[in-house]
Amino acid sequence: MGRELNQHLISPERVIRGSNAWEEGKDLIYSICKRPLLLGRSNSTRYIRENLFKDLLEIGLEPTFAELEKDCCQNSLVKITEIFKEQNCDGIIASGGGKVLDAGKLLGERIDAPCITIPLSAATCAGWTALSNIYSCEGQFIKDAELKTCPKLLIFDHKLISSAPKRTLASGIADALAKWYEASISSQGSTDGLVQQAVQMARVLRDQLLLDGSKALMNTNSNSWIRVAEGCGLTAGLIGGIGGRKCRTAAAHALHNGLTQLKFDQKALHGELVGFGILVQLQLEEKNSKNKLASQSRLQLVKLLKEINLPITFKSLGLQNLNKEDLYRACQFACREGSEIYNLPFKIDSDILMSSIIETNKENQQVLDQKNKEISLI
Repeated sequence: MGRELNQHLISPERVIRGSNAWEEGKDLIYSICKRPLLLGRSNSTRYIRENLFKDLLEIGLEPTFAELEKDCCQNSLVKITEIFKEQNCDGIIASGGGKVLDAGKLLGERIDAPCITIPLSAATCAGWTALSNIYSCEGQFIKDAELKTCPKLLIFDHKLISSAPKRTLASGIADALAKWYEASISSQGSTDGLVQQAVQMARVLRDQLLLDGSKALMNTNSNSWIRVAEGCGLTAGLIGGIGGRKCRTAAAHALHNGLTQLKFDQKALHGELVGFGILVQLQLEEKNSKNKLASQSRLQLVKLLKEINLPITFKSLGLQNLNKEDLYRACQFACREGSEIYNLPFKIDSDILMSSIIETNKENQQVLDQKNKEISLI
């Protein structure tokens, strides 16, 4: 009896994690490349990358400093490729947030160069995976790119990551929580043992984040912070690697992709959009699958997102002036042909999605209004 051939790109070749991960791991770079391109983006993390640059010089490497002008988009990648070739680089060190890490991985694949990732926040698991999200220069999601390999080396330094704004970790919590809510529904009916085990890992991760999420944000020196940061930046990537294509995204990330097509009053982070997307997915499950557990899960998740100051309404997402025409356009993108949203086990289209988004926003706004009313009475 024939069996389907599955390929799993499970993890980076080597992962160094801990409070001194950079000090312990930097010497390994010499065996991977001698003239690395040090890629970053944010002005707020430039001083970190300047220190990394100095350390690379001290261990005998010849690094080249490069800045990503936009998101992980074609124009930015072309310019960085030119710098890479002009400076005769032989490897890439991507140090920053998810878009920088995605750009470094994608660039490495395109020019056949090893990529090393050094996350500077725990907002995503991009430092781990063999995937890159490609955007337009304006920040609109275009597509996922499946890569041939995971990074050669991942250095997950707690001291570097703990210096990131709390907002990034909160965003990472929402993105990592989606592993359970999406994988558990996208893999329904799978008899694949690895997929089943990956889903159970996602459930354990969810429980850990629900338990430790708020505590982690209150104290970056706590064990809760370590568990949450590593859960968001490492475990979430491992789950996707083990589960493969059958254990990934559904409505939450599809809605993220659709919402990026809109103009924001203030830019939302990846996980912030995904978190709102989870709430919409649970609303869809409740209405279309008569799933009472989905309703309980939604109330539980709303409570956590509020506690860690994540947006749960259009207004808090930076879409205060959103009109129905633009929202429908986002829904059409989310429901385009080949979208992950069709991993849902029931009928879905732009109209159904839009109705659930509006209802989710309305109910969440009522929760916030009630909370504000209670505070005003104190």
